[in-house]
Amino acid sequence: MPTRYTAREMLEKLVAFDSVSAKSNLPIINFIRDYLAEYGVESHLVFDETGQKANLYAQIGPNVEGGVVLSGHTDVVPVEGQEWDTDPFVLTEKDGKLFGRGSCDMKGFLATGLSLVPDMVAADLQYPVQFAFSYDEEVGCIGAPFMIDEMLQTLPRARAVIVGEPSMMQVVTGHKGASGFSVHVHGFEIHSSLMHQGVSATMTAARLVEWLRQRFQEEQAKTPNDIDAIFEPPFTTFHVGILKGGTASNITAKDAFFTVDIRCPPSQDPMEWLDRFIAYTKEVESEIQAIRPEAYIEVVPRSLNPSLRPETDGEAEVFARQITGDNATHVVSYGTEAGQFQRAGYSVVVCGPGDIAQAHQPNEFIETDQLDAGVGFIANIIRKLS
Repeated sequence: MPTRYTAREMLEKLVAFDSVSAKSNLPIINFIRDYLAEYGVESHLVFDETGQKANLYAQIGPNVEGGVVLSGHTDVVPVEGQEWDTDPFVLTEKDGKLFGRGSCDMKGFLATGLSLVPDMVAADLQYPVQFAFSYDEEVGCIGAPFMIDEMLQTLPRARAVIVGEPSMMQVVTGHKGASGFSVHVHGFEIHSSLMHQGVSATMTAARLVEWLRQRFQEEQAKTPNDIDAIFEPPFTTFHVGILKGGTASNITAKDAFFTVDIRCPPSQDPMEWLDRFIAYTKEVESEIQAIRPEAYIEVVPRSLNPSLRPETDGEAEVFARQITGDNATHVVSYGTEAGQFQRAGYSVVVCGPGDIAQAHQPNEFIETDQLDAGVGFIANIIRKLS
């Protein structure tokens, strides 16, 4: 007999997998694949180039257009350096809260959908339910695009994609886009008394950081359009998270390194900002190479995630609002895979159980009533598609 789990039992299973992004997610993916197979549901895996990570997508119901995609990621952020009161990979219930890494972000949503697979299989579905579970969302939404491309080729197009990031079951119709990259300035060491003959990597890096600061000030001073104005903040932000370099106070620095995150409202493209920054680095690079040809600047993109733009009469928004009864306007400044689905032509919203404030935190939890609300949400989707 196939195993039937409650949402809490399924969440307990999922949390037990240490699927931190730096590790393989195949154990959790194989568990989900085998569980679906028990109910006669075929899964399709889309591997990364190493073969150690995979996306999973599957379909339950008739092979027709007009279904709903339930999208979520299987990876979680690290727990190292955080003070946990419980084992982060053992689901622990206290005072109506379920503690564990990923319990909120976002294995809670995966658990609600997977726990209702028996109901989906038994229902007289007129339109399909499609699962889309990705790898490496937490390090830049890396895996989902490969899965989305394959889904478009092999599955009938769904009317709506529900990305189940924690939103307290509110219907989120927009989020910012983001570009993440690292910069390595390669200078030329020389005694600081002769600094005109060398290239200081730290001082060069300071010029690049200052360019970012100036762009931040310019964007902050602009009057936002109507769509951007609903975001907080309503402008593009430029953040340097890590900055290090140099060897001694009297030596021009050979190396300097910093990381950058640029987050844009829907009116702007994060790729364009990356291109502008690279163009400026080329200008600076030509100057430092005139001093020392060995000097150069290396920009390494880490992630590029498009924004989710609020749709006009979007099918996903209408569908989700009918189920939740939520008619308020909600947008967020964090990124998800929703923008990637939208770029591929899907209608998309973000809606899932749990509070995003718990994401990535020590003692991460999801409240039991939020997990129950997630189950009710998916159950209503099944009824609406039947």
